[in-house]
Amino acid sequence: MAGVRVYHAATRMEEDGFFYTSGGRVLNVVGTGDSIMEARARAYAAVELIHFPGMHYRTDIALEALEMEEL
Repeated sequence: MAGVRVYHAATRMEEDGFFYTSGGRVLNVVGTGDSIMEARARAYAAVELIHFPGMHYRTDIALEALEMEEL
């Protein structure tokens, strides 16, 4: 996805070619853009494409920075 990078840790690739989590915080999804709002939107759009059992994620990332940008 353009403007998005996904970094992973605590994961392993099995013989089937898929990655599996080993538990804990395993992904860091980073969005970039011309504004914080655009970068945040890209990151969360990418998160919507990622699925695995037990997955949960924060929904408050960059909100404080977004508020400061609007001032």
